Amino acid sequence: MKPIRPWLRPALLGLTLLLSAPLATQAQEGRPPAAVSVMTLQPQSVTLTTTLPGRVVASARAEVRPQVAGIITERQFREGGQVEEGDVLYQIDPASYDAALAIARASVAQAKAGLEKAEKEARRIDALQSRNVASASAADEADAALAIAAANLEAAEAQLQSAQIEKDRTTIRARLSGEIGRSLTSPGALVTASQATPLAVIQNIDPVYVDVTQSAAELLAWRRSHGNGPADLADPSVTLTLADGVAFDQKGMLTAAEPEVDEQTGVVVLRMSFDNPDKLLLPGMYVQVEMPTETLDSALVVPQQAVSRDRRGQATALIVTEENVVEQRELTILQARGADWIVSDGLSAGDRLVVAGFQKTGPGATVTPQEVAAPQATGAEADPVAPEGEQTEQTAPRAEKTEASAEAGSGTAAAATETD
Repeated sequence: MKPIRPWLRPALLGLTLLLSAPLATQAQEGRPPAAVSVMTLQPQSVTLTTTLPGRVVASARAEVRPQVAGIITERQFREGGQVEEGDVLYQIDPASYDAALAIARASVAQAKAGLEKAEKEARRIDALQSRNVASASAADEADAALAIAAANLEAAEAQLQSAQIEKDRTTIRARLSGEIGRSLTSPGALVTASQATPLAVIQNIDPVYVDVTQSAAELLAWRRSHGNGPADLADPSVTLTLADGVAFDQKGMLTAAEPEVDEQTGVVVLRMSFDNPDKLLLPGMYVQVEMPTETLDSALVVPQQAVSRDRRGQATALIVTEENVVEQRELTILQARGADWIVSDGLSAGDRLVVAGFQKTGPGATVTPQEVAAPQATGAEADPVAPEGEQTEQTAPRAEKTEASAEAGSGTAAAATETD
């Protein structure tokens, strides 16, 4: 057999491609429709939520300050521990207040003696007047002296009570049950009544409040749909996410909304209440609150893996029609919920949504839909596994194409040889 001349090789290659193209087309036309996984959409009742930033605030806070002046002689609590209302926290030197209390008691005794004397004098004048011995003016003077003595006694008793109160205030007690922080003073320090700096701070952190900010525009939308806004929601329960991204295990309640808008930021402060049995939430901690905004009775929930974006950023999805033809829809997404999207427009109840098998098909293609019971987990797309017979049929055209190409190439080479 003569060798093929070099100038004939390009012609032989082109002839081989022309002969193999019809064979490849015939093989593709003979391939069965691709199998895709679909999910039939059903309307659901969904509550829309919004995530708002906030700070933890103690439900009650008391700054411990002295009400009398003196020298701190003793601290009787453990810093950072739990205190109960009425527990002794500090002791102020009571010496000067003991002396003032003794003086007040002496004044009361003196006033009582004066009152007894005035009472005796009044009785004696009354007896003399009954025998026409004492004048009316003497009787009037005796009655006035008696009233003055009684008033002096009341004033002395009030001073005694005041001195007792001042003495009691040398023992500083907790006015709130909760967690007490570090002591801001020490024994030997001079303190004054109602000083600016507190001695310690007590905070009740079970329950705690979370104050979040929400824009006035969103508040207006809520008021139009829910009356007075978030406080009037049918389900005011909210969930909380900690600063490390972990969800808090206690649900909270929306308790109040500030009735004014901040002039500088244009936001409204909302307050939530959370039980905090483990004392995990601390005042000042940054958190995020997921709060319900609206309830949709007939919403469609779509797995995120079934939604893609085009070059314009528009969300799209593929559905299978009654004729098993793939159709592309543009979606309007309201928000995410876990691994799903909440869709308001673009899909209808009963649509068969393609959730897997996107690589095998496209808009306008005919497919074999395979229903799935539930949305697949979020992650990399996994095509449905075709039955063994279907895999054999899909592989056969490729083998036929290879054999036909080989035969065509052999036939062309033989013809070229004979020509030579």
